[in-house]
Order: sequence, then C-alpha cells, then structure tokens
Amino acid sequence: MIKISKIDQIIKELNNFPERLLDEVLDYVKYLKGKINRSIMETMMLSESSLKKDWSRPEEDEAWQNL
Repeated sequence: MIKISKIDQIIKELNNFPERLLDEVLDYVKYLKGKINRSIMETMMLSESSLKKDWSRPEEDEAWQNL
C-alpha cells in the first residue's frame, strides 16, 4: 500500500472541488496560517518577559561588550 502525504491528499481533493467554493477554501487556509502566526508571536512575546531577566544582568552586558 502506497502512503500519500497529506499535502498530496489535499491537492487531490482540491482538484475535484467545485470552483465556486475555492475562494472559501483559500480564505480558510489563510485564516489558519494567520492563526499559526499569531500563536508564534504570542509565544515570542511571552518568552521575552522571562528572558529579559537574564538579558538585563551585568554578566550578560560584560559577555557581549566586545561584539
């Protein structure tokens, strides 16, 4: 049995999808991509506050002063 990747499965389904619904599919894909990007940004912002404690230490300033 040949295993088909998910992206290939999606493409196969979309090739048989009614043209009138493809705009909705595209909107949903863009929505999901935006959701992923928002999640990544949120994680970065939350990480910054905890990492800031380490970045603000004198030892860090000294370690990076020659760069």
